Amino acid sequence: MEADGFLRRRRMSAETPGGDGGVVGASAGAEIRWLGGRFWGVSEGIVGSLSPRIGGDSELQTVLHGVPEAPEIPEPDYEGLPQGASTTTHMLAGAVAGIMEHCLMFPIDCVKTRMQSLQPEPAARYRNVMDALWRIVRTEGIWRPMRGLNITAVGAGPAHALYFACYEKLKKTLSDVIHPGANSHLANGAAGCVATLLHDAAMNPAEVVKQRMQMYNSPYRGVLDCMRAVWQKEGAGAFYRSYTTQLTMNVPFQALHFMAYEYLQELLNPHRQYNPSSHMVSGALAGALAAAATTPLDVCKTLLNTQESVALHSLNSSGNISGLAHAFRTVYRLGGLPAYFKGVQARVIYQMPSTAISWSVYEFFKYVITKHQHKKWKTNRDGEK
Repeated sequence: MEADGFLRRRRMSAETPGGDGGVVGASAGAEIRWLGGRFWGVSEGIVGSLSPRIGGDSELQTVLHGVPEAPEIPEPDYEGLPQGASTTTHMLAGAVAGIMEHCLMFPIDCVKTRMQSLQPEPAARYRNVMDALWRIVRTEGIWRPMRGLNITAVGAGPAHALYFACYEKLKKTLSDVIHPGANSHLANGAAGCVATLLHDAAMNPAEVVKQRMQMYNSPYRGVLDCMRAVWQKEGAGAFYRSYTTQLTMNVPFQALHFMAYEYLQELLNPHRQYNPSSHMVSGALAGALAAAATTPLDVCKTLLNTQESVALHSLNSSGNISGLAHAFRTVYRLGGLPAYFKGVQARVIYQMPSTAISWSVYEFFKYVITKHQHKKWKTNRDGEK
């Protein structure tokens, strides 16, 4: 009751004619904040919101300086990252996206590798993806489709960090040159191609080990055993034997992938807001299109990585298959034109959710990290005032 009476007296004094309204109001606002903190524990943010109604701090600023406070700076679009932090943001978001993409879709990747086998053993001939997955689990154990996951996760983190950081940087730089102020499909495709060079350089050794671990009746006890055996028997070059083929496949794959993704984003998300559903749909459709178009090259890459022993014996070949041209001839000799599309169903089924997951996770983490950086920058700015 005493507090209520005191507040009424202060309001009356604030309404007294002839006084300086701004100064009196500021005094009233300050006393309200003091009493609020003393008796009711009201936060300064809540009390401060009451001050303008009774001529508080903002009016005092106007009286003393004659200039109103600068309006609140709006939060930036998450596509326009704070300067100096964009590369780190893209790398962190890309690494998380790559690891999640490969880990979640790894069982389907195992099926794809086996279905691309040119001369599979009778027990490793599958009708479709689900039949393959069911038979692998039933006959070889529930963890068999996950063999090689650890080396894949180790390779996917840095590979995708380089991949997305390079892509975002080059996309902006090339777009400013080719089509200033607007999106350029040519810039997107070119950025995707260059980013692939870095991605595959980091990922290729992990791909070799992973695919050898995934094959039916793989002779390796584990990742280290596989790496040691490949190094001793085939040399260090074996880890990059399929690099040129992988680039030959991934450059058109990523060009189609990024161009399709950015085109679909223009249709589904023209304002480039954070929109998870549009990222998932665009990523899935772009991945399916690029995967189907580049399956023949993927079959050749799998042959170069695995050096499939049954296929080599059927050709009475004692050496290794090396180079894209050699791989193309071998695939044709063993299966004709249909062999170039072995595993296309598994590849498309793998790539659709894989690219959807990758883009969704990447865009989400880019959004979260950017928001955090902006909040930190805003706090530092307010502290300097």
